[in-house]
Amino acid sequence: MTRYSSVAIAASILISAPACAQDNEMADVEVTSQQLAPGIAVIFGRGGNIGVSYGEDGTVLIDDQFAPLTARIQAAISDLGAEPTRFLINTHWHGDHSGGNENFGEAGALIMAHENVRIRMAQGSDGRRVVPPAPPAALPVVTYEDGIKLHLNGDTVHAIHVHDAHTDGDSVIWWENANIVHMGDLYFSGRTFPYIDRDSGGSVQGMIRAANMVVDMTNAETQIIAGHGPMGTRADLVGYRDMLVAISSAVQTAIDAGRSLEEIQAMGITADYDLEGGFISGERFIGFVHASLTDPSASEDTHDHDDGGHSH
Repeated sequence: MTRYSSVAIAASILISAPACAQDNEMADVEVTSQQLAPGIAVIFGRGGNIGVSYGEDGTVLIDDQFAPLTARIQAAISDLGAEPTRFLINTHWHGDHSGGNENFGEAGALIMAHENVRIRMAQGSDGRRVVPPAPPAALPVVTYEDGIKLHLNGDTVHAIHVHDAHTDGDSVIWWENANIVHMGDLYFSGRTFPYIDRDSGGSVQGMIRAANMVVDMTNAETQIIAGHGPMGTRADLVGYRDMLVAISSAVQTAIDAGRSLEEIQAMGITADYDLEGGFISGERFIGFVHASLTDPSASEDTHDHDDGGHSH
């Protein structure tokens, strides 16, 4: 099993676990950092990868993983020579990316996100996996529709909304001068198909739009922080985008030919992409794509959320 798939599977268990169980499961998690450019780093632990911008104007954090890891994340930030977090941007609402919000909010960070992130966190979910409403300290204080810019630490940090992709509240974070992009769960690097949260408004069409947008705004030198998995390049993202397009096109062709979901899942459409062992199987990914193409406004069947690893 790859490091990535094992982390993702663990996340699927931990997202819905009680706090005490999360504490126990997180006890041996190692939080590490990788410098990407002067004043910009990525932090790896368990859950979504974290982007960090730091300098004389303060520390900007992109996502914050699970609450039990906050102290270790804060220590990693300090080890970079950075001040405590001043701003926190959530790429979307899922708990493996926003679980530390309450801790960081109470410590004084100003939390920002697309407005749908605040709405979903405030409401919680009463679906098959019950998610209680987030406490006030965890909620984004500043929300936006299309995006927001932060002029900090010698760079312009863009938060750009992409609608109906992984969820309905996704943001791409782009350091304009440093040529670094954090895509959240709009981009999964490593050996897995992406998770599309149909219950939160996600669609394969939006995932493709997001990939196209970032391909268009980057170049061969761009460093890309994935939501999960190792760092990526523009070439990696192009391959990922092409995979999404090819699978989506093949599923649409099969739908047009009158094939059922079960028949399409049995066709081996995803076999060429050699992603066996990922936490999202090819068969399940075909289900996301089929649902996106046949009824963009409907949710995926709730049983698909039991092992999703990124819902809530």
